[in-house]
Amino acid sequence: MKRGISFEIPNEYGTFLGDVLKPINTTEYSWRIGSGESYIVVDDKLDEELFSADKKVMEDKELKNLLENNRYYIIFADLQAYPKGNISKIETYEDFTESQCELVLLVVDSTHSTIYCKDNEKLKLFYKNAQDYGFEEVQYITDENDTRTRLSVW
Repeated sequence: MKRGISFEIPNEYGTFLGDVLKPINTTEYSWRIGSGESYIVVDDKLDEELFSADKKVMEDKELKNLLENNRYYIIFADLQAYPKGNISKIETYEDFTESQCELVLLVVDSTHSTIYCKDNEKLKLFYKNAQDYGFEEVQYITDENDTRTRLSVW
């Protein structure tokens, strides 16, 4: 069974989180912002953190605007999409399957990206989108090849 996809994004400034999430309407979800480290880029220099430490949930257009209307540099990112108002904490794939979380996006070491998605049709769209953007090493994560023990960047 397909659990998600993995791929490599460029290790440079850009709008990669917004690009990765293009196949879905991000405004339809409540987003849990997990631990991470990403910075907005101003005048080609790292500025303030992309996700403020005191903001653990983003709603409606807030996340979309942040990810699509800023250039940023991702070191680590941990985003979880839930139906509006149904946020919980998940740590493992089993937690994910039993929760109402519909999607997990993880970026580790600026490039290694993973999306876990319960909807197979959306998963196909994410796969095609990653290929269309020219991301490298795009492959499906399955029950057989998933080596991740925790759904987090730490």
